[in-house]
Amino acid sequence: MRIDRKILLLLGGGAVLGIAGTVSFDGAMKATSTQEFCLSCHEMSIPHREYQGKAHAQSRVGFTVTCGDCHIPRALIPKVERKIIAAREVWHHMLGTLDTPEKYEAHRREMAEREWARMEADDSAACRHCHDPDKMQTKPHIQQIHQQALQGGATCINCHKGIAHNLPGGM
Repeated sequence: MRIDRKILLLLGGGAVLGIAGTVSFDGAMKATSTQEFCLSCHEMSIPHREYQGKAHAQSRVGFTVTCGDCHIPRALIPKVERKIIAAREVWHHMLGTLDTPEKYEAHRREMAEREWARMEADDSAACRHCHDPDKMQTKPHIQQIHQQALQGGATCINCHKGIAHNLPGGM
């Protein structure tokens, strides 16, 4: 059985395009997940300044949490979904939706609630990537509070809003 040369060329070309597409996709995902990329939009200077004064900016063990550690899911499908949403955020950057501190504050509650809902929906997976409530060495009364909250169906973000950024006004 002889395979037609056109079919071989199509298969080879398809394989090359598939590999190139995969490499490009992976590179784009990595490049748009860096701290530098996140901070390249001037409106991100506001949450970044807030974050600088919080525990996650400099942990006691020398680990620094970046924007992507909390705001970009690790699993592929949720990560791609988040990148699609981020494209909308880039569009709003170009429109100037958050280009002043006043505009940022006007949208803070909406942005926070959207992020909190995302974290609730995935059971605070970003928190749990680094923190295991069963292995945390905390005071006994804190361990008890965590156990009661988890047994009651709470997730990290239900109690720890404001852990990395200022809360919206009125909270």
